[in-house]
Amino acid sequence: TFSWYQSLTTLPRDLREAAEILRLNWWLRMRKLELPFGAIGLIWNSMMSWAGGWFFLMAAEIFTVGERDYRLPGLGAYLREASHRGDVAAILWGLGTLVLVIVLLDQLVWRPLVAWSEKFKLEMIEQETHASSWFYDMLRTSRLSERVSAVWERIGERVDAWTLRVWPFQPERVSDHPQRQDVAWRLFFLVILLLVAYGTLRALHLLIQVQLSQWLAILQGVFMTALRVAVALAIAFGWTVPLGVYIGMNARLAAWLQPLVQIAASIPATALFPVFVLMLLNLPGGLNMAAVLLMLTGTQWYLLFNVIAGTMSIPQELRFTVTLLGMNRWQKWRVLILPALFPYLITGAITASGGAWNASIVAEYVEFGGRTLRVTGLGDLIAVSTAEGDFPMLLASTLTMILTVVLVNRLLWRRLYRIAASRYRME
Repeated sequence: TFSWYQSLTTLPRDLREAAEILRLNWWLRMRKLELPFGAIGLIWNSMMSWAGGWFFLMAAEIFTVGERDYRLPGLGAYLREASHRGDVAAILWGLGTLVLVIVLLDQLVWRPLVAWSEKFKLEMIEQETHASSWFYDMLRTSRLSERVSAVWERIGERVDAWTLRVWPFQPERVSDHPQRQDVAWRLFFLVILLLVAYGTLRALHLLIQVQLSQWLAILQGVFMTALRVAVALAIAFGWTVPLGVYIGMNARLAAWLQPLVQIAASIPATALFPVFVLMLLNLPGGLNMAAVLLMLTGTQWYLLFNVIAGTMSIPQELRFTVTLLGMNRWQKWRVLILPALFPYLITGAITASGGAWNASIVAEYVEFGGRTLRVTGLGDLIAVSTAEGDFPMLLASTLTMILTVVLVNRLLWRRLYRIAASRYRME
């Protein structure tokens, strides 16, 4: 979602004007302009979201609410059970299976998509090296692919013609909202309003049961978790930006490292948390450092994937220009790389920040080998209230986390997005 929003806000003005001159309706504008322009970022962020899903497998397939234990069959449940028993061999077998699945997905899905998305780059000069995929090359040269493409093209032309008849072109300034006088829309909004009112009343009934001491504990948890999130983001920025730029500038290197990065991003770090604890337990702030490290494993990849996507989207002619001008490394970073990356850095920071807050639930409260390891924080409060079935406290702490993330997005990231849209858009 954030990647799509970033693409829409940084769409070059000349392309938007061309879409109006060609009288593209909303469907053709999305299919011919917006989706191609945002394809690279969407694919890399989808890759990261998929990896994030693997990361939360253990928390999603087995969880306890009060006295009720919920279990779903799957690899995450297997890893969670092995971790709870302290069975290192079973954990390694589970992780090995997970790595195999990730490699297969990389070869059959993500690498072909990355190679396909290169045709949507905004550049006048062709790159010397391209992302490659044996599976994509095989599909592209097969007769079946040619037949499917021909059929799909005919279907696409008919759909385009139909949308032009149903939704003719309208300039951007003209509102295209449905008429609220329509009875169906009135009923729809009435149902939504009733559901919201009912949910609000139920929430208020639970929130008034939360004691003042519990609210103070929530505020303390917000501060501690926010501090860990800030530390994790600072560490992530420190290494993902230079490495992501280096990978994005080298297509061959990206082809080799892409599956490795996906594997590292997808491994559920909660399965390796005991190793972190054993390494850091005897150091000052050992459990806090382990929590930050576990939180980092759930956030740093959002930044890395966005930096790689941003670097790969830099037009080749701009790279040649800075080389011809004889700029040194610092000048290249200041004049070209950082301005080009700025929208992607903001998108990566937003998703990484949200991922860090989510990861706090599994980073601040971990069960392993019959032991429960806890550090003070909002994630710990959510996990404990879930395990104990304390629904008022669970609702209060969850709403506090939501409000905190929304406030940070409004006060910080939204303003930075406006700067990216006004100053760092490729025109």
